[in-house]
Amino acid sequence: ISHSAVDAGYVLVIPLGGIIFYAAGRHPLAGIAAAFAGVSGGFSANPLPSALDPLLQGFTQPAAQIINPEVLVNPLCNYYFTAASSILITLLGWYITDRIIEPRLNKINPIDDDIEEAQDMRTIAPAERRGFWIATLVSILLLILLIISVLPTNSPFRDATGSLSSFSAPIMQSIVPLIFLFFLIPGVIHGYVSGKFKKSKDVIDEMSDAMRGMAYYIVMAFFCALFIQAFATSNLGALLAIKGAAFLKSLSLPGPVTIAGIIFLAGFVNIFVGSASAKWALLAPIFVPMLMQLGYSPELTQAAYRVGDSSTNIITPLMPYFPLVVVFCQKYVKKTGIGTLTSLMIPYSIAFLLLWTVFLVIFWLIGFPLGLQAGYTYPH
Repeated sequence: ISHSAVDAGYVLVIPLGGIIFYAAGRHPLAGIAAAFAGVSGGFSANPLPSALDPLLQGFTQPAAQIINPEVLVNPLCNYYFTAASSILITLLGWYITDRIIEPRLNKINPIDDDIEEAQDMRTIAPAERRGFWIATLVSILLLILLIISVLPTNSPFRDATGSLSSFSAPIMQSIVPLIFLFFLIPGVIHGYVSGKFKKSKDVIDEMSDAMRGMAYYIVMAFFCALFIQAFATSNLGALLAIKGAAFLKSLSLPGPVTIAGIIFLAGFVNIFVGSASAKWALLAPIFVPMLMQLGYSPELTQAAYRVGDSSTNIITPLMPYFPLVVVFCQKYVKKTGIGTLTSLMIPYSIAFLLLWTVFLVIFWLIGFPLGLQAGYTYPH
């Protein structure tokens, strides 16, 4: 669920995992590993829509239009799959933490004797508690208001045919601003009620602080946009798609094997390029048209990419938050390093990569929809 708040999971949920396990008398590194596996390894497993959905769709649709300019991809085209995946990732994370990671930690990585007592959760001030409940109430009211707004048959959020899930429906076109407002309004109210915000400048300062972490993405987005445009203008993407499709077709591989190959390739590339959007900006113009030529939908290709990308997030030191997680671990075991954390996360990564791939194939074979307006095949 923390994915809906973008990077909050890395900063809040992961250290909280260590604190909760330590308070319960369990190994804190097991709690950190479990939280890291959920936040980063399960980055594309979420019961709620997240900012990543429209972000990836923004690359998938232009890539699909290399083959067919009329193709439209719904921002929530993978929603049903990612929501169902959250159950799988939760169960896998629990089993691996309880049966593999924690027993191993107790033997080879005992907790330091001189841990600071400050590891307990600090007491929440009454103003913060009041701010939390008021912000929660506002969030519920906003959700109710949205539901009331979309229910009427003549709702402005519906398209001309009365559909809410079609790409042309205003509510689908408004996913990004809706997510923004859904977190902005309760967040600002919490800030004022808790006393953190005294004036409007405080709100601007906090938003500016948050945007500093986006500098890397903004710079990358500029060059990725040039890359996509170069692909479209030169027809190189179409050429690679046709040649790649011809090669794959000559191999006569079953559909699930082809998709599994895309998943493993995405997972391998993720070890060297950390940003999910930057990678997809590079890979979408190649993968999406190529698999469309073989009869696989852009939505299925995007889902396969998300599985591979998420599964290896937790074992690559190039992931921006990896060093931060190492620091969290060092509060309990000072000798923890990059190698220690990587070895802890490898069982999660392997299990996620293999079983999540199988889960996608089962989803496909049973015929469950991937998301809104999302099929598995493309007529070619």
